[in-house]
Amino acid sequence: MISLFPSLVCPYCYQPFQPHKIMFRCTGLLGPNGERCKPERDRALSQRFAMNEALPPVFTGGRLTGTNKWRTSACCPHCRGESTQRICPHCHSTLPVHFGKVDSRLVALIGAKGTGKTVYMTVLLHELMNSVGRRFDAAVVGSDDHTRAEFSRKYEEMLYRQSVLPGTTRPGQAEIRRPLVFKVTIGRSGRLGPRHRHTITSFFDTAGEDLISKESVDLNVRYLRGADGIVLLLDPLQMRGAQAAARPGTRLPASDDKTDNPVNVLTRVTEVLYEAHGRGPGRQITVPVAVAFSKIDTLRHAFPADSPLRREPPDDQPVFDQGDSLVVHDHVRALLHEWDGVQIDQIMRKNFASFRYFGLSSLGGSPTSDNRVDPRGIHPYRVADPFLWLLSRFNALPSTKG
Repeated sequence: MISLFPSLVCPYCYQPFQPHKIMFRCTGLLGPNGERCKPERDRALSQRFAMNEALPPVFTGGRLTGTNKWRTSACCPHCRGESTQRICPHCHSTLPVHFGKVDSRLVALIGAKGTGKTVYMTVLLHELMNSVGRRFDAAVVGSDDHTRAEFSRKYEEMLYRQSVLPGTTRPGQAEIRRPLVFKVTIGRSGRLGPRHRHTITSFFDTAGEDLISKESVDLNVRYLRGADGIVLLLDPLQMRGAQAAARPGTRLPASDDKTDNPVNVLTRVTEVLYEAHGRGPGRQITVPVAVAFSKIDTLRHAFPADSPLRREPPDDQPVFDQGDSLVVHDHVRALLHEWDGVQIDQIMRKNFASFRYFGLSSLGGSPTSDNRVDPRGIHPYRVADPFLWLLSRFNALPSTKG
């Protein structure tokens, strides 16, 4: 039987479901029948994300009788109070406002240990909310109380106000790490007046140790299967050729049993994506992948004077510059030969239908020996490029022809 509605994907647990399966959570207020539902621990939220707060119960809404529409509100069967709080039927997370009515894109941020994924995500979102947001007339806000509080208190507060780098993401906790979900609204002017594009974007930050073995990668297969786009963050300093070119005094990545080289990480991610999407050996993976090389500030001094990674990216127009991005892509591809990373390019070209290379620096300088931000402050370089490219691929952002 063919469904009249495409399935939705929860931006928190990345599980698919049909629109009419959306559940509702009671408001917990006194209902018209004089009863009030008692809050209790939600077993689904507790098991999935270790969230043990007492909450009002959830209930099914169902499809509207005699129509193909699905509900935006429903009455609690116990207290008879009406609720508009829509809930994922799998993890019981509260779905964002307008979920299902606006574009939803799930972005998985993956990479080996030590590539700086959490720092990158924090700086990226900070830039989207500030300088990049102003350029594109974009509003970027957390879609739920958890995201707003977590990002402000745990990420921005620590990095931007305390100048302390966040700790390493704990491995093997894929079931309890909760993605950060944001609503991106981009304004555009048209003949009929201002128009806005709304995109709900979910960021899931994997632990680097989850990519060391095939078994640990499988912990994240659901997130990779549900992702509309992937930012794969790689550390060039984990490649011998790049280490030799690093600025004198650069702190090189530690070499231990929890650190793996970028080629092995990419190989395992590729294998999981083939399995997740059921792709045969003769078909390429169609999910767009932004391959971003971090800590580029430690290598810029060795680039030729005309390198696109030694100049500031164009920011005079509210569009993604495909021409500039392709020049960077070609330059990074050439650098891979110098960094002993030719295998990376071979894997990408043979297995992925849509990918692009990026070079960036989240902090703009190396952290201090005690894991703090350089006293000169945070000066990011091209951190938004991978995400803006993905938005352009989703047609959520205007771009030049490339």
